[in-house]
Amino acid sequence: MAITVHLDRMLAERRMSLTELSDAVGVTIANLSILKTGKAKAVRFTTLEKICRALDCQPGDILLYEEQD
Repeated sequence: MAITVHLDRMLAERRMSLTELSDAVGVTIANLSILKTGKAKAVRFTTLEKICRALDCQPGDILLYEEQD
C-alpha cells in the first residue's frame, strides 16, 4: 500500500507555482518539494488544511491511497 501525492497536478490545474503556494501557506519551498515528490513521511493536518485552502481543493484531491501488489 502507498499514498501518492498529486500536489504537482493540483498546482498545474490552479496555474500556481510552488513558490506562490509556499508564500500562501507559510511552508518552505524545500518542505513542499519533499511533499510534492512523494518523499515525505508525514504531513501535519494543519499544513494539509492550509494547502487545501490555498488550492481550493479537498485532501483527496492531493493524496491518493493505492494498494501495491
